[in-house]
Amino acid sequence: MQLIETKIKDLWIIEPNIYEDPRGYFMELWNQDKFFKADQHLPLSFVQDNMSISHKGVLRGLHFQKPYPQGKLVTVITGEIYDVAVDLRTDSPTFGEWEGVVLSGQNKKQFYIPEGFAHGFLSLQNNRPV
Repeated sequence: MQLIETKIKDLWIIEPNIYEDPRGYFMELWNQDKFFKADQHLPLSFVQDNMSISHKGVLRGLHFQKPYPQGKLVTVITGEIYDVAVDLRTDSPTFGEWEGVVLSGQNKKQFYIPEGFAHGFLSLQNNRPV
């Protein structure tokens, strides 16, 4: 698992290790020991897990929570989105700056968005429930 630091402190792109064979593949979506490495500490405590399905062209967000902000770990299982996080931490040197990343079922990247950020995404493909 690679944790890729973005230009905004505490905002990370995660590239998981994928173990593929003729049957399909296996990957870890979450591993506390790897996320809590001393040099790349992601302060995560999961209290909620959500899933959404959006058709191509649907824009969701920008959402944020006040007064109880939440961190998010975003993963795309199928399809493709352009995911954006905006720094709303008023004491941050990057206040108002944003970062975007394409997440897809193919690239299997994840986006860690800490507390204090607005979050939204644009669906780039049609996605239908199975």
